[in-house]
Amino acid sequence: MGKRALGIGLLIVIAVGVGATFGLAPNTDIPSQPISFSHKIHSGEYKIPCEYCHVYARRAAVAGIPSVQRCMGCHKITGADKPEIQKLQQLWNEKKPIQWVKVTGMPDIVFFEHWPHVRSGIECQTCHGAVEAMAETVQARKLSMGDCLACHREKKASLDCLICHR
Repeated sequence: MGKRALGIGLLIVIAVGVGATFGLAPNTDIPSQPISFSHKIHSGEYKIPCEYCHVYARRAAVAGIPSVQRCMGCHKITGADKPEIQKLQQLWNEKKPIQWVKVTGMPDIVFFEHWPHVRSGIECQTCHGAVEAMAETVQARKLSMGDCLACHREKKASLDCLICHR
């Protein structure tokens, strides 16, 4: 009986650990960014599509963070007198990238790729929340294996473990 109880206890510890790994809670902490950026203005007010700035979302694993060059495409003129745009201008002049702080994350054992999801017509808000309403970006949704599996079942997408866990 002792070995069985130990075995069951070990299984519970493993299950809790796996649950914690695959059930990351939303990160509602607002990280301090090098430049104050508002999706609420860009995506909400001005209706700029996500893929305009996140140019790799349709063809790569990562959606990509906009380059200083992409930002300056609009901000050479738009808002040039604002302090945050002046920070952007300084980076542009110094040929330095913006050192954004990552907001959304997945466990290291997950290999998520944006492109199949974007090409399947899944809206960014499905996983990232209503970014068009966010003045400061947060991880709005718990990114859990259960959520992913439920969506894959609903969309009749592959449930092959090796697609996400290589």
